[in-house]
Amino acid sequence: MRINKLLLALLLLGTFGTMSAQNQTLIDGVVGVVGNEPILKSDIENQLLQYKARKISLPGDDRCYIFEELLFQTLLLNQAEVDSVYAEDSQVESELTRRLDFFEEQMGGRKKMEDYFGKPYPAIKEYFRDMVKDQIVIQQMQSNISSGLRVSPAEVKAFYKRIPKDSLPIIESEIHFSQIVIYPKIYPEQIEKIKSDLNDIKKRVENNSSSFEIMATLYSEDEVANEKGGSLGWVRRGDLVPEFAEVAFGMETPGQLSEVIETEFGFHLIKFQERRGEQILVSHILMRPKVRSSEKLRAKQTLDSIAQLIRTDKITFTDAAAKYTQDEAGMRNGGIVLNPYSGTSTFESSHLDAATNFIIQKLKIGEVSSPFESQTQKGKTEIKIIVVTQKTQPHVASLETDYQKISDMTLAEKKEKTMDEWIREKQKTTYIKLSPEFRTCKFKYEGWLEQ
Repeated sequence: MRINKLLLALLLLGTFGTMSAQNQTLIDGVVGVVGNEPILKSDIENQLLQYKARKISLPGDDRCYIFEELLFQTLLLNQAEVDSVYAEDSQVESELTRRLDFFEEQMGGRKKMEDYFGKPYPAIKEYFRDMVKDQIVIQQMQSNISSGLRVSPAEVKAFYKRIPKDSLPIIESEIHFSQIVIYPKIYPEQIEKIKSDLNDIKKRVENNSSSFEIMATLYSEDEVANEKGGSLGWVRRGDLVPEFAEVAFGMETPGQLSEVIETEFGFHLIKFQERRGEQILVSHILMRPKVRSSEKLRAKQTLDSIAQLIRTDKITFTDAAAKYTQDEAGMRNGGIVLNPYSGTSTFESSHLDAATNFIIQKLKIGEVSSPFESQTQKGKTEIKIIVVTQKTQPHVASLETDYQKISDMTLAEKKEKTMDEWIREKQKTTYIKLSPEFRTCKFKYEGWLEQ
């Protein structure tokens, strides 16, 4: 964390004298100064404890490695002040809130977080404010230094040629596919059965004949929450789908049970437990109507007919998707499936559900599958046919098949070299002072020791 300018002046008064002098001794606790910014020994020790707690091993001498990282960050902060690069207050507030929300959740509540830090929440927020502000400025400076960099085809080719053949990266299998989906019909009586089951559970809990947690473990279809008796943990309104959030945030009494509600995931019974500012602690039981076998068969027969039309060139897969699929996104883009993890149409096997991945592995490019059953990310049963439009096997990277990936690697190297040059140049023109105990470190950039 950056030290207040007045405090810095008091700390250095009578010790450094004029900042240009080369024979002064650093005061106790300050192990380095870059420009007007000090680095404290406690900063190094605190970071070292964090690395050890996470069991992260560092290259070379631990303290020297951390010290050089801090020197680099402080060099960026010092130059940011020269270049008038600042973090907007709104940006700092947003990032600060996001991080403290995470701390709060990990520690099990605001009270526990306050106990841990020994401060009330507003004081914790102020304690971290300068740190977060500095980190945002550091990121902006790094972005500014490398902005505008591009690589030419000649640079990409030269980069590729420099990689030892036994060190070329392995590219995982990449898949592009389209699908036509039918959601088997759910009948009103099935929905009423689910609602009745959830209302029966509600009565049993309210009559104390069973606990909500046991009922969730036995009957809920939310497998993740079930491991915690149906608990979703501490959540904010934005963490929940709107229908769920509206009911859950309207509840006030600990132990209160909601009416049965419907969302895109199914039907829920909610138990309210506690409110803490903008967060609530809630549990739920999720149930979905079971699709009848007859409806699955009906959907498969329909898709069989569509697949036969495509195979005999009576209609293209794209036109069939636009006409027949019940997947809204597929209607708009001819059935092309987009990866929710990347927003692109490229998938790796690990991104696919087991059923779809199994079928894809057996298909040739352009081959239309037989109808099969799978589940959407939201747990909805779907029957579909798919066609693989592109599929690569795991392979060693090459310019012919992986130009964009190699181009990205080339650009990353160019950015690193640009940063290296920037550091060495700024070391020559920035005041740098190191404590004697760190002047024996083997730094990556020797310029730290030249003053």
